[in-house]
Parts: sequence; C-alpha cells; structure tokens
Amino acid sequence: MNVIMNGRHLDITPAMRSYAEEKIGRFDKYLSNITEAVVTLSVEKYRHKAEVLLKVNGVQIQAEGKTGEVYSAIDQVVEKLEKQIVKYKEKLHNHRKGEKKTETSEGGGNESGRIIKHKRFDMKPMSSEEAVNHMEFLDKNFFVFTNDRSGDVNVVYRRDDGNYGLIEPEK
Repeated sequence: MNVIMNGRHLDITPAMRSYAEEKIGRFDKYLSNITEAVVTLSVEKYRHKAEVLLKVNGVQIQAEGKTGEVYSAIDQVVEKLEKQIVKYKEKLHNHRKGEKKTETSEGGGNESGRIIKHKRFDMKPMSSEEAVNHMEFLDKNFFVFTNDRSGDVNVVYRRDDGNYGLIEPEK
C-alpha cells in the first residue's frame, strides 16, 4: 500500500508520519487490495483534523476525525475507517451471496456559504444501489452518479429518517 502524507497548516514530523503509517498499515490485514492511502493532517486554531482516503478496487473509502490533538484525531479516523471497512466487507460478502441488506446511518449537519472546493471525478454508470454503497464508503450524505439504465445524472442522498432518496431529472 502506498501511503501519501499531506500537511495543511502543519509540518508532518517523522513521529507523526510513522504513527499514521503504522495505524493505516493495520488495514492490510482486513483488505489486502488497498492500493493507496492518502492521509491529510491539518490544524485550524485549536482543532486538529485527520482525513484518510483509502483506494480499494476502484472504490474509495474516506473518513475524518477532529479533536484537540493530532494523534487522537488519527486514532479517531482509524476507528471510523475500521467500521467502514467492516461494512464494505459485509456488503461485498452479501453481494456475492445475492442478499440485500439495508442499513441506517447517522446524518451530518448542513453548512452554507461560498464554494471553497472544486472537485472533478469520473462518473462511471452504475445502479442507484451501487451509488448508495459508494456514498456510504465515502462517508458522505450524497453521491452524484450516472444512472446505468437511463444514462442521466442522478443524486442519491441520506434522509434524516435513515433511508435514502434518489433525485432524477424530469423527462
């Protein structure tokens, strides 16, 4: 696994690097096919943030942890990733057996303001169920995708009641 470390408003010390690499390296025993782990450590005022993006078989699993200290932020993000990896493995296992399982997750808060980040990504055609899985692996509240049946751009999102919504363009 290739581990890429980034620091935002923070210099990555060798101790931080080895601590994060050791913690992230544990995921190899859960998933042997992790190709890359991007770790971003940042600090804003008194809050430390650790973000990790794992790339596994074309799927991205992402989590972030925010605490008052950088090492505990790393620990927090590792705990979140462990839960997501277990969920990912269960879904892979259930998918192979042809079973369907619905799970509920906690919703996040909404923030308003100006656009501060611009992202581009490849939108491969997929079903709405696959899109929900990708959204869960990324630990996001919504996911934009190309519907494999209609070819239209759709959005799946997590509702406050724990279910999911699908937004499709009107024809």
